[in-house]
Amino acid sequence: MVGSICRKKLRKRKFEGKRVSDLNISNFIWNIADDVLRDVYVRGKYRDVILPMTVIRRLDAVLEPTKDAVLAMQAQLDKAGVANQHAALCQASGEAFYNTSQFRLRDLTSRARRQQLKSDFEAYLDGFSPNVQEVLDKFKFRNQIPTLVEADALGFLIEKFLDPSVNLSPKPVLHQDGSVRLPGLDNHSMGTIFEELIRRFNEENNEEAGEHFTPRDVVELMAYLIFMPIADEIQSGTYLVYDGACGTGGMLTVAEETLIKLATDHKKEVSVHLYGQEVNPETFAISKADLILKGEGAEAENMKYGSTLSSDAFPSSEFDFMLSNPPYGKSWKSDLDRLGGKKDITDPRFVIEHDGDPEYNLITRSSDGQMVFLANMLSKMKKATKVGSRIAEVHNGSSLFTGDAGSGESNVRRWVIENDWLEAIIALPLNIFYNTGIATYIWVLSNRKAESRKGKVQLIDATAWFKPLRKNLGKKNCILGPDDIKRICDSFLNSEESEQSKIFPNAAFGYWKVTVERPLRLKVELSASAQRRFAKTCAEAAEEPLIGVVEAVVERLGEGTHMDFNRFLEEAEAVAGKRGVRMTAKRQKLLMAGLGIKDPGAEPVIKKVSKIKPGADSESDELYGNYHRTVGGKSAIVEFEPDTELRDTEQVPFLEDGGIEAFFRREVLPHAADAWIDPSKTVIGYEISFTRNFYKPQPLRTLQEIEADIRALEQETEGLLEDVLTGGR
Repeated sequence: MVGSICRKKLRKRKFEGKRVSDLNISNFIWNIADDVLRDVYVRGKYRDVILPMTVIRRLDAVLEPTKDAVLAMQAQLDKAGVANQHAALCQASGEAFYNTSQFRLRDLTSRARRQQLKSDFEAYLDGFSPNVQEVLDKFKFRNQIPTLVEADALGFLIEKFLDPSVNLSPKPVLHQDGSVRLPGLDNHSMGTIFEELIRRFNEENNEEAGEHFTPRDVVELMAYLIFMPIADEIQSGTYLVYDGACGTGGMLTVAEETLIKLATDHKKEVSVHLYGQEVNPETFAISKADLILKGEGAEAENMKYGSTLSSDAFPSSEFDFMLSNPPYGKSWKSDLDRLGGKKDITDPRFVIEHDGDPEYNLITRSSDGQMVFLANMLSKMKKATKVGSRIAEVHNGSSLFTGDAGSGESNVRRWVIENDWLEAIIALPLNIFYNTGIATYIWVLSNRKAESRKGKVQLIDATAWFKPLRKNLGKKNCILGPDDIKRICDSFLNSEESEQSKIFPNAAFGYWKVTVERPLRLKVELSASAQRRFAKTCAEAAEEPLIGVVEAVVERLGEGTHMDFNRFLEEAEAVAGKRGVRMTAKRQKLLMAGLGIKDPGAEPVIKKVSKIKPGADSESDELYGNYHRTVGGKSAIVEFEPDTELRDTEQVPFLEDGGIEAFFRREVLPHAADAWIDPSKTVIGYEISFTRNFYKPQPLRTLQEIEADIRALEQETEGLLEDVLTGGR
């Protein structure tokens, strides 16, 4: 059933890039910028004018038919002394917004005098309802008006946007007989146009890879991935959809459309409420304007401006479905500082309890906050519903492996996998995004996994499933066509292994990072010159009593080199005790640093001596640095001082047969017989490698092929040396 729904919808959708009409309108608006602003702004600044003017014209076109009714209602309310007029004016306009100025946008084109036009245009803007004022404020469009007026470009700009051949309204333009002259521009198409314009502006500004929008083909795939597995479980009711890096709101719009379509196909009635947060003011303004234009004034209030990381607008909310493409490779240091810094942060989204650790840290490097966005979404999962929450989030490749065991990135992966939330990761084709050609991946997560998926993670290599574009859109040179999306969806829904789909137990991605220690081996140099150097060191450290101790030890052991530092230290402690000199840890270190010399042939330096515990296993103990030795004529357990320069680490997979000990005996001890494991430093890590699991070795060329290439090169270069020497004569 699910597969048939997917196929049916995909056949209806065209994926030859954007719709022709949408592209024409994008070009129309772009040409306005070139025609009107070329000598007023540098191309990278066109967006400061064009984006808000596009929104203004779209709002204006919607309000034109009811303008007189709004003005009449305002006059009536003013006469009656009604202060709170918002609801009544919205009713008069038939929309979730209104404009109470005396002007329509087209009324301003005939104003010849610059200052009069400026005054009238500002009055027109001031007439918009408060919810639209927030949109205009975020664009900071009023700051551009003096520049436009001074260049005598404002009137020309308005006239261009009023071109009768283009309809920016969501409502159709009709002929006198009632037939459609220009179709309406729905919010989905308008969102596509905005994103195309922003893509072009980003190109002009050479925006970095993290500053890009998600193509609608990728968004549609993400929507299917979170909705299709539970399509049969959708019930009539209310569902909340969230995007913590919502941009222009495109993901939310597509998610809403997809969910309503699936519910309708299953004869269910659903109410979908959208929630989003965006830190970029102009894209926030676009997303809010989009909802206002849809007639959803209350819904528009769910679009919040500000940083999701440091100023979460929905701290106590939980959502049914979440989609996002957070910035990656982008610093979040300012957010981290506002949260208290890495050491003092206490935000319950990022410092949690896990595996007995009450302060399990999900804080990543300040240079890349993408995994912190994932942690934010995971903190908002519903726990008390049958379906729970489902998440689709785009990340780059570093999310799979960056970060050592115990780091924030690894801890996020561990938290996700050990809670069994990760369903699948899909590798997307390269160059699928507008402004970057890097590898990208869709993570699909759920806290209500199907029984067949429990304890498992599916990896899908979809890098070869795409269709090339006839013309690049920025760096985007391919799209996910209907067949490609269906192929990915089928591979995910069927949850079967193939050349492009592999399923692993959760433990396949975990490992122990084991610290391997080797003993510090010191010989003691007691020559006259060494004693003089040590005496100088003691004087500088105000430890003169040690000079006499060493002189006495030399008398007992003799000058020269001694290969057992432990024997030297025993003698030194004995002498010090007789002289009333307390042998502190500081003084022991001074002896070690001043007279000890590393030598692989020397005896290991003993750090600690303990009694043998009943039932002690000599072989097992030595693996962890507890060696059975005779000390002072008695059997004891000794721990050696580790040599920090010889310290090493090993990654031991969770699935290693025999675990850490078997790995250590096989891979370490044959090469370093005196090595041991420091269990206090063992840390758990998680990483996910697509390269290792999907690598296809390329066969080496045969000798015959190599020989043929060499001979071809010889023929190509024949006579070249002669030409060089003779100058071509």
